Amino acid sequence: MKIALLGYGRMGQTIEKIAINRGHEVVLTVDKDDKDYDITVADVAIDFSLPSAAYGNITNCLNNGVPVVSGTTGWLDNYDKAVELCKEKKGGFIYASNFSLGVNIFFELNKTLAKMMGSLKEYNVTMEEIHHTKKLDAPSGTAITLAEGVIENNSNYNAWELDKTNDNKTIPIVAKRIGDVPGTHSVNYASEVDTINIEHVANNRQGFALGAVVAAEWLHGKTGIFSMKDVLNIS
Repeated sequence: MKIALLGYGRMGQTIEKIAINRGHEVVLTVDKDDKDYDITVADVAIDFSLPSAAYGNITNCLNNGVPVVSGTTGWLDNYDKAVELCKEKKGGFIYASNFSLGVNIFFELNKTLAKMMGSLKEYNVTMEEIHHTKKLDAPSGTAITLAEGVIENNSNYNAWELDKTNDNKTIPIVAKRIGDVPGTHSVNYASEVDTINIEHVANNRQGFALGAVVAAEWLHGKTGIFSMKDVLNIS
């Protein structure tokens, strides 16, 4: 499979190594200042670019018939437009806030726990995410996905907010930027008598990169809008 990498920072370089090790060819790497390139040389594109560049990268792929996998966060105000373009062009598109296979299992555990805690109003939920100091957006896309998973499955909450103290309906998310931390996410339900905590800790960036390549392999030859639940066959 011929892969284009849109965004060639640390994540893009890690994806490149894994893709080559899995027998693929990286035919194009696009960094933030690259403008003139032919995306059609690729069978599939993987986007881990800047938030300001992601929507343009994705639309360029869809307009040229190249299926695209995007893990860039911070651009989702334009997500619905990307979905509509994908439908119009009969393209292939996967967006995930986190491609780690373990994190996507964690997302499902979070939803299950949220359902179980729905009737226990004595527990208040809080979230914390920790990332490296070069991460541009806060909270992380993964933390937002976790918060949305709680809101969808627990009627006690209808919103999330960054760095806010807990109130009746809002999930507070604390975002920390420390050193070179790849990514740590925790969801906490606390009452006066005890605390229930679930946590995912990324040991390195390999898991994110592997998941993105697996998603690209799965998307190749398909049309439609998909998620990692489709890739992992999580019902």
